[in-house]
Amino acid sequence: MKHAFSSLSLRPELSDNLASLGYKSMTEIQAACLPTALAGKDMIAQAKTGSGKTAAFSLTLLQRLKVERFRVQAMVLCPTRELADQVAVEIRRLARGIHNIKVLTLCGGVSIGPQLGSLEHGAHIVVGTPGRIQDHLRKGSLDLSNLHTLVLDEADRMLDMGFADAIAAIAEQCPKQRQTLLFSATYPKEIETISQHYQQNPSRVQVESRHSQDNIAQQVYMVDGETEKTQLAHRIISSVEPRACVIFCATKRQTVEIAQGLNELGWLTLALHGDMEQRERDLSLIRFANGSARVLVATDVAARGLDVEAIDLVINHDLPRDPEVYVHRIGRTGRAGRSGLAVSLVNERQGRNLRAIEEYLQQQIEICSPMYLSVDDNIDQRPAMVTIGIDAGKKNKLRPGDILGALTNEGGIDGQNIGKINVQLFQSYVAIERALVNRALKHLQAGKIKGRNIKVRKISKSNV
Repeated sequence: MKHAFSSLSLRPELSDNLASLGYKSMTEIQAACLPTALAGKDMIAQAKTGSGKTAAFSLTLLQRLKVERFRVQAMVLCPTRELADQVAVEIRRLARGIHNIKVLTLCGGVSIGPQLGSLEHGAHIVVGTPGRIQDHLRKGSLDLSNLHTLVLDEADRMLDMGFADAIAAIAEQCPKQRQTLLFSATYPKEIETISQHYQQNPSRVQVESRHSQDNIAQQVYMVDGETEKTQLAHRIISSVEPRACVIFCATKRQTVEIAQGLNELGWLTLALHGDMEQRERDLSLIRFANGSARVLVATDVAARGLDVEAIDLVINHDLPRDPEVYVHRIGRTGRAGRSGLAVSLVNERQGRNLRAIEEYLQQQIEICSPMYLSVDDNIDQRPAMVTIGIDAGKKNKLRPGDILGALTNEGGIDGQNIGKINVQLFQSYVAIERALVNRALKHLQAGKIKGRNIKVRKISKSNV
């Protein structure tokens, strides 16, 4: 049974904007959460990534917001900067009908100076990571005395990353009389503890606690040792020819080694791990999401916030010990009704992990032989798009439309050859179809963007 957004008593600015965005029916988690959340009650919700939970809590925050009161009224805590950025984008999108609303992102990995300046000018909603929110509370630059709603998004991952003490310290600075919404993909005992500490008689909502694997084919390849895994991954990628593939591994060192190996075998592969500088991590995610790299090798924590719908293939370089982590990994593919493939490379030592996963899923996973992998030696391994970097961003008042206009004006390229445009604070990135990237680059270099000469460059190499 479908539930219409029109059945909710949302303020006109929100309901009209939802209609303009084409949002008619609520997802299962939205239908389960919104009536309770909009009533101002505390709630603990178990839902997977991609279920629509961000819109559920965003609409709740925006419904209660008083724009004329220029104070921080709502805060969303996220485990990573990548996820915080996505949440902030979604809140702004849903808030388009509410004029003069300010949503501020406060995350580590970048200079705190510009954030201090932004906070001085005020904000209505803050989205951030626990560590950086704590920094601002210590400095006295963030005032939470007017907060009415606190959201803990992906609380299980924040606990995994060691943020329990930070969450406790932040909650202490929030008013006692507030609404607290807790979202978690899994439900370990620690989540119950957090709920007891920070919520008052919360309603419990559980929707699709496991990712649906109905449209995800799962396979296992048995391997003798680690050395053959990269070669086998190459053969699998060559056989499947995915638009986008994520390889999950256990350590930061492995991400670099696997990415190097696949680059040597002809795949433009990016690494993503926790020791990378934030700007480098952002660029890896942008390039992968816009089709400028077909393969991304990542650790589980680094991949938080990775939101790319068209991932055709997930490879588990190592099987995780926790079956829920396995389910979360393979849930990166097969999204939005598409079919996907999840392949695990398993050695004899990991047989116990495989059995635990099969027991958890209540199904056997197909064991395949590498000898049946069909590989075309003439396959085009290059990505469909190439990224152009532009040395200007939001702080220079640059907008996606300015970049699009500079590319498509007289002598430029057709708009259909331009992919995603991503405008950061001081940098911007645009994906161009590979065959036209040199022409697009020369056009930008010869012309101006928003009336100014701005340095541009092609970004086409791996980051390892």
